[in-house]
Parts: sequence; C-alpha cells; structure tokens
Amino acid sequence: MPELADLKEAIDATLNAFRNIGAELTWGWFWYQIGLLLAAAGIARIIASIIRARVDMTSSAMGMPGAVRRFVRALFGSLSVALFVLLAGATRTAMLMMTWPSRSYVLAIATSLATAWLVIRLVQGIVRDQLLVRVIGVAAFLVAALSILGLLDQVTAALDSIAITVGGLRLTPLLVLKVAVLLSLAIWLASLISKFIDTWLTRSGDLTPSAQVLISKLASIALIVLAVVIVLSSVGIDLSALTIFGGAIGVGLGFGLQKIVANFISGIILLVDKSVKPGDLVTIGDNFGRVSTMNVRYITVAAGDGREFLIPNEDLVTQKVVNWTYRDRNTLVEVKFGTNYDADPKVVCALACEIAAKTPRVTDVHKPACVLTEFAEYGMRYSLTFWITDPEAGMGNVRSDVMMALWDAFKKADIRVPYPVRDIRVRGGALPVETIADIADEHD
Repeated sequence: MPELADLKEAIDATLNAFRNIGAELTWGWFWYQIGLLLAAAGIARIIASIIRARVDMTSSAMGMPGAVRRFVRALFGSLSVALFVLLAGATRTAMLMMTWPSRSYVLAIATSLATAWLVIRLVQGIVRDQLLVRVIGVAAFLVAALSILGLLDQVTAALDSIAITVGGLRLTPLLVLKVAVLLSLAIWLASLISKFIDTWLTRSGDLTPSAQVLISKLASIALIVLAVVIVLSSVGIDLSALTIFGGAIGVGLGFGLQKIVANFISGIILLVDKSVKPGDLVTIGDNFGRVSTMNVRYITVAAGDGREFLIPNEDLVTQKVVNWTYRDRNTLVEVKFGTNYDADPKVVCALACEIAAKTPRVTDVHKPACVLTEFAEYGMRYSLTFWITDPEAGMGNVRSDVMMALWDAFKKADIRVPYPVRDIRVRGGALPVETIADIADEHD
C-alpha cells in the first residue's frame, strides 16, 4: 500500500539521520573541534574579564557621539562573544590550511552562529527601532543558516540570475541587497565621522559659530556623497550608467524641489554672511527666541517656554529679521508708566532712573534714562529705558522687576498712578441707590 511505503521511507530517513549523528559523535575530529571551541570560549572569557577589570568604559566613552558611545558599550558588553568569534575564526582558518575542510565543519557552524549573535547584540545596542533590530536579526541568522547548510552560494547565484536592464544598468535582487546594506553602513559611518568633526569644531575656540556650522554641514554633505560614490563603485555600478537618473533628478530639482534647493542655498548664504548665528536672539515675524541650531533646510528658534520654532532658511533671507545680538549683546529695554498731575516730573524721572539702576541684570555701561512723553487725559506718561547684557535670560522678567520696584517706590513717595474716574450728575431729582449702583456697574 502507498501509505505503508511512505511510512517506511520516513522511518528509514529518520534512522539514517540517527546513524549519521551517531557516526558524527563517534568521529574523533568532532570531539577535537568541540575541545577547540571550549578552549576558545574559555580563553575569550578570561581575556574579556581582564580587559573589563583594567578599562573603565564609563569614563572612556565620555565625550564620544551618541551612536559611537552606544556601539562601544554594546561591544564592551559582548566582548567575550567578539573574542570567541575571532579565536574560532582564526582556528577554522588555520585548520583549513592544514587539513580537510570537513574536519573543521563544526568550527564553521559555531563561528557563523556566534557572528550572527554578535551582530544582533551590536545592532540592539546601536539602533533604537525595534522593527529594524528584528529585521537585521532575522537577516543575520538567515545568512548564518544558509552558510551552515552550504546553500549560501546557491541562493546568491539565484538572486543574481534574475535581472532587468535599465539604461545600460543591470539590476538584480542581489545587487539591490548589496547596495542597501553597504549604503546603510557607509552612510552610518559618514554620520559618525561627521559627528566627530562637529564635536571637534565645537571645542575649537578659533572659529565663529557660523563658521563651525558651515564647515560641519559641508563636511557632512561631502562625506555622504563620498560614501554613495564608494558604495556604487564597490558593487560594480558604472556611474556613467546613472545619467538617466541624474537627468530625472535634475528635472525634479527644477520643478518639485524648488523650495528645498532655495532653503539649502539660503542656509549657505546665512552661514557665510553671519547675519544670524547660533545663540543670537532674533525676532522673525511673530516669533521671538534664541537661535539654537542651524540646519540645511531650517533654523531652530527656542522661545524659552518649551516651544521651538522651525523657520525655513528662505524666510530669513527674504523677510525682515530683528537680530537683538547682531554686533553685541547689549539690549535696550523700555518701560512705560504714568503718574497723576500732582507729581513733580523731575522727581519722578530721577526716582525711576534710581530704581532701574538698582535692579539686578541692568548694566551700568549705559545709564538708565527717563523722559516725559505725553500729557494725557488722566495723567502724565513717561518712558524709562535701560540696558541689559543677557537678553537670552528674558526681557519681560526684568521689565516686571523694574515696574514692581517703581510701584513700591511710588507708594513710599506718595506718587499716585492715574486711573479713570467718572462723575455722575443727576438733574431734576435724586435717583434710588440701586439705580446709581447699576449705572456704576455698567460703566465699569
């Protein structure tokens, strides 16, 4: 019967597999490789313990960019696995040079699995996206499994056999995978180098903030372009074959990416002419705050209350911008107030200047000044001006401090602040008290 024949074949296959496993376990080279793996694991653990005891990774990683610091910490945490991969790989290479490949097959399996595990641990330490970590982990174990089964070359050939030709360029799934992996790695390395350059420029006191940002952005762009060129050349792509894509990109830049290009050029202009620098206090339209960062497409203006305005670079070139700290940090602050007509204007101005001079944060580089500006309907109006040197700390708070000090000083000097008073005259008789109260409420 067919069912019994299939069952017999399954039983025979299972018994054959057990015989192969038994033969493998009784083979001397199998236990020899197991001993080498155990020795490599022990040596790797001992060396890792010695390195951890002598190296303080917390202090050593200080000052590094965030991605580099996370990578170093992940590598330090998986140091024994990394050393095991190096020792097992070196042992496997040495055995391939001295004896048959079949006598080091277990070493190859262990090295492949340990390498996949190391890659996953390092990716988990660097990348915060859990989905990306899972994708990379599955890819690493898939490559390791194919290598163990001896199917990696066959799968690679199959992926390379499917191809389409576009403008003289042969596109295959294998080429796309290579470009994706190598380009991601190259751009990541370029960003790390860019962060190192940015950190070095920040610590350099010889460059202005605008020059630091300009050099950092140009270096970042140059590194990314270099990474793309190196990756495309390394996978065998002729750059001249990309002319059709270059033409399409040029058309896109001409029509769909006008604003992006305009913001990019405007950002370069701002960094060169130094009209706006990181740390400047600016007013752009209705937005007021301190310039915290300058990017390729926009600048970030911190309002001081937790908000951050992202303003395109083009707006800074085409619109009116008030830079409170363009040449120096001295900033004029104005306080407007009024008194009744019983007060002596000379006494009021002298008292206001004295109060402003005693207020913290008011600089003595320029003396406070107070002038009488108007004889208004309800009293006299004044304008008190003074200077501060730290506008980034806020101007509303120092203005409030001066006004509260003026209020206390006016109370002591019996100087009254005017307020509107209405007189109600009734002709032809008296009104009830309730009616008078209603009229007063309406006027209030």
